[in-house]
Amino acid sequence: MTRDAFEALDRLAGGLGTALLALVTVVGWVLVGTACLIGIGLPMVRPMLSVTRAVAERERARLGRWGDQVVSPYPATRPAKGWHTDPATWRDLIWLAIHSTLGLLLGLLGIILPIMGLRDASFPLSWHLLPDGEVGSSLGIAVHTWPGVVAVGLSGFIWLAASMLCGGPIARLQSLPGRRLLSPHPSVDLSERVARLTATRAGALTAHAAELRRIERALHDGAQNRLLAVVVMATAAKRALERDVADVGPALDRVQAAAEQAVAELRGVVRSILPPILENKGLAGALSALAAGCPIPCDLKEGELGHLPLSVEATAYFTVAEALTNAAKHSGATRVRVETTRHGRILRIEVEDDGAGGAHERDGSGLAGIRRRVEAHDGSLTLTSPHGGPTRMKVELPCES
Repeated sequence: MTRDAFEALDRLAGGLGTALLALVTVVGWVLVGTACLIGIGLPMVRPMLSVTRAVAERERARLGRWGDQVVSPYPATRPAKGWHTDPATWRDLIWLAIHSTLGLLLGLLGIILPIMGLRDASFPLSWHLLPDGEVGSSLGIAVHTWPGVVAVGLSGFIWLAASMLCGGPIARLQSLPGRRLLSPHPSVDLSERVARLTATRAGALTAHAAELRRIERALHDGAQNRLLAVVVMATAAKRALERDVADVGPALDRVQAAAEQAVAELRGVVRSILPPILENKGLAGALSALAAGCPIPCDLKEGELGHLPLSVEATAYFTVAEALTNAAKHSGATRVRVETTRHGRILRIEVEDDGAGGAHERDGSGLAGIRRRVEAHDGSLTLTSPHGGPTRMKVELPCES
């Protein structure tokens, strides 16, 4: 419950930030509207539309970080004409008016409640240090006796409890206009969205073909050669049996060793397709095994993930496995942190190490492979790795309940 309360507080603080931006934008519109009445404000209308869209896009990104995916209705190249007939523009303006008022008030309420709680809960410890004119509760009620001081302290815990209980509903109410108004209108052409999905599906097919080629090479160059060696050694052992029984023992030992190597090769190929531990212990157990087997100390923090599709679990597993391998081989890190959380229909994975940084994607690299896997699920990958570190990789995977 404490985690949910802090998460709600974080959401409300972010909403308060976009509400302040919305309020400044509304003030700008008022000034531009006033200037239009005297005929000098028309040139500022289009820049104000750009500002409005930028603020709305920031809110869409904020909602997306908390699992409320709001697709932008605007193409990458924004049309220069026809804004007054664009439904998305008018929906942005309506959201702007609501969020700059209701969103601002809810954000302030969500922030003020815990501040009042902490102030009043600690009041018995500091009231005797305050000037006479400032001795009172957060509501401005003057207090001069110990019973009043204790009452103020108890009221602080009431404010904190109210903050913990009401923070989530207030945050959801604050984000409701954005979820309803900033999503595309049914009449909006989502051709760009379709094109993006087409591109990610094409990437998924390419990744699938590359994976098939990798498996074929592993079988052809590894297990198949091992099995051929077993056949050759078994033939040699058979001939040794015909010549001298004493030579059969060493020959059979070589056959056994080659067969064990072939089995090990096949097991490796099978694990690279779908690790059996996912079937046996689920994603939580599989990630725990990865963290335990990591060459550098790994701190694993797993939230409540619920039921996940097997394909999502496999992608999450291989993402963490590749990230830990990269950290161990290339970063020079002394510690790595892995955190998995689920917000609604979004599975979030964050891997951070304290290494030298400087990681980047390139064709054929492990990071490029991770991106292909993630985008095949219509997910996203964000990598920040400045020189000197730290390297932080954030992955978001859509998943159904």
